[in-house]
Amino acid sequence: MASQIATEQLTKQIVGLLQETFEKVEGIYLDGGTSLSETLATVSPQQASLPVVEGGSTIAAHVQHMRFYLTVLNDYMDGKWQEKIDWKQSWLLKSVTGNEWDMLRQGLRDDYEALKAHLHGFTDWNDERRIGGAIAIVAHTAFHLGAVRQIALMLRGKSQTG
Repeated sequence: MASQIATEQLTKQIVGLLQETFEKVEGIYLDGGTSLSETLATVSPQQASLPVVEGGSTIAAHVQHMRFYLTVLNDYMDGKWQEKIDWKQSWLLKSVTGNEWDMLRQGLRDDYEALKAHLHGFTDWNDERRIGGAIAIVAHTAFHLGAVRQIALMLRGKSQTG
């Protein structure tokens, strides 16, 4: 007989990982002050718009890509998979003004809040798209958080030496 995990327990664990990634570190896997929200709050629009290498991605591009990914995976978890997804479209944004940067960060927070509400609405996780999608979002966002943190660190280093 197969063991089962309670829906509430699975939701709690996945949302906990997402909260650590997006909002505030609770010591699950990040160091204090390194969540996505905390990291992006320290990045200026100018920094968000600068690649650290020629042809490299900007922080703004990473944030736009994360927003795109959240939308696609939210739909995927509901069985609305698109056959042809234009992933390149998610990387088109390169630079932002101050107002655009504020709107982009707010959009990411809104997308994250919608994702949490979506996950809390699951009464049944017994679907590989839901489990796989939720785990993929945690892993994917953690990867981009690391990339954003490294870009920000390199940009700060350049501004101190240049």
